[in-house]
Amino acid sequence: MAEKAQYVTLGVNGELFAAPVDKVQEILDMRPVARLPQAPANLLGMTDVRGEGIPVLDLRLTLGLPEADDTENTRIVVLNVSGSTGPMTVGLRTDRVFEVTVLDAGELEPPPAISGNWRGPAVAGIGRRNGSFVTVLDLDRLLGSVAEAA
Repeated sequence: MAEKAQYVTLGVNGELFAAPVDKVQEILDMRPVARLPQAPANLLGMTDVRGEGIPVLDLRLTLGLPEADDTENTRIVVLNVSGSTGPMTVGLRTDRVFEVTVLDAGELEPPPAISGNWRGPAVAGIGRRNGSFVTVLDLDRLLGSVAEAA
């Protein structure tokens, strides 16, 4: 029997993404973010989480999707990721958080190898939930390198 992994499902730009639940520290309502001068567009700034300043990245902009205004569903998902310098805590602004769900880890498909230029470095695999595709994010590769470059 295949190992069952749990994921937090996220909605961004009408698409469904998933983050491994073991990377998620907490989920927050949208809150003030202090902008940083000359920061990359996807680095929204810093926010306070229990007395610790953490960088907040916009998942839309990090994935190359169009910018959008906050709504009542906008959340900051606080994640523990691994960068080249070690563990780090990063906030990820997402359009909405749906639920914690189980995808069959044995049935994740690899990212498609359509073009030599695109290898899907942010994609750990493609799963399914209720008949819909779910893109499982490789948070260490996606956010670890982005947060360090910021």
